[in-house]
Amino acid sequence: MCTTGSPETIRDRFWLWGHEAGSYNTEWNLPRPSRITPVEAACYLGIPNLLMIRYNGKPEMPYDQLAVPMRTLIQVGWGITGARGETSLDEREHVLNLALRTPNITGLVMDDFINWDTGQPELSLDDLNELDERRHLTDRTLNLMTILYTHQLDIDITQYLPHCDQISLWTWHSSDLDELDNNLTRLEALAPDHELFLGCYLWDLGPRAPMPLDRLQRQCEQGLGWLRSDRIAGMIFLASCYCDLELDTVEWLRGWIAEVGDEAFEGQLDERITKTSAVRLPVAPPRVVIEAAT
Repeated sequence: MCTTGSPETIRDRFWLWGHEAGSYNTEWNLPRPSRITPVEAACYLGIPNLLMIRYNGKPEMPYDQLAVPMRTLIQVGWGITGARGETSLDEREHVLNLALRTPNITGLVMDDFINWDTGQPELSLDDLNELDERRHLTDRTLNLMTILYTHQLDIDITQYLPHCDQISLWTWHSSDLDELDNNLTRLEALAPDHELFLGCYLWDLGPRAPMPLDRLQRQCEQGLGWLRSDRIAGMIFLASCYCDLELDTVEWLRGWIAEVGDEAFEGQLDERITKTSAVRLPVAPPRVVIEAAT
């Protein structure tokens, strides 16, 4: 059933980090292989927005057919740098052309924009200047989001920040989440005019281990409070290729989104959310409460 001008909700501020099906099957110490697609995972969680990011060279261009089922989503952001900063002029050109033909692509994403080894950005200022011009389409301007990890907050990227309008903050080791409030405060001081997003891992990538459920729960509740107070613009959950593995974090998140997702959003409204062109996702069942391991 299509929606027609429904008020903006908390759910509309949730995003799923998407990879091609099976992208993590040979790494990260997951319990078994995954086969779920990004759109299937978004439907399963009840999340209407997707960031599509290339991982280990997958998916391969062209992306046109991959984008077809994403028409059911409200907003899609497409990566112009993939995992580990992988990028090329051909890919950036292709994504910009795809956005011209896909009205619900509302943004571009620079994953791992700062190289983990060198501490240097993966795109030059000249590259970003060109993107500044190309992002202005006839009917909309594409957002440009950069990824920033808490352990990168000391790297000086001030000359690059004027070229992007969104920053998502990620904590690589869940053991560092106790400092999340302080780290968000540091990011607010660094980028006071940017839309800020909270990145939430469903698997603890730093130690390649299950994410402790209590840590995810606390982070989600913190993020919800920051959404309600307009401190952040959205929350991103990583990643689609966990969503058929029956992880306790995924199952808890699905229920939590069902519980809080339809609450009216009272903060600064987002004109990019055009529900009249999107199909409403199925509502997940009530929250599944799973006790965290001690």
